[in-house]
Amino acid sequence: MRRRTRVARRTSAATALVLALVGCATDERAAQTSLSGEQVYRETCSACHATGVANAPRLGDRKAWAPLVEEGQAVLTAHAWVGVRAMPPGGGRPDLSLLEFGRAAAYMARAAGERWEDPDAEMLERIREEEEKRVEELRAKKESGTGS
Repeated sequence: MRRRTRVARRTSAATALVLALVGCATDERAAQTSLSGEQVYRETCSACHATGVANAPRLGDRKAWAPLVEEGQAVLTAHAWVGVRAMPPGGGRPDLSLLEFGRAAAYMARAAGERWEDPDAEMLERIREEEEKRVEELRAKKESGTGS
């Protein structure tokens, strides 16, 4: 009986390790095959950010982007991800991952002269935290009747 228990424990540990490694490989593969910031910009963001529709800051317009990038990468990306002003959540593209969306935000900030890197795991966590804050802020405003 003890031998079966030891074998079962070893099998469970080995299975957990394999599943963890497969999960990491899947995450890494997804990150490698997902869209770049430039691709997302060209396919989605350019509809507004190339033309300035609804006062969207144009790609490369340092002056228009300056007050936005001052908010910081996590805040700007989270607010845009949730939806801000005339911009719908996720830029109106629900199939984008937060990573892809964050890459597009970083791409546009770089075009405006900033030194933003594509989001890594730490930055994505900070963006998620800011997203939660923004959603709660919007919920409170809605409940109080003060709008967005």
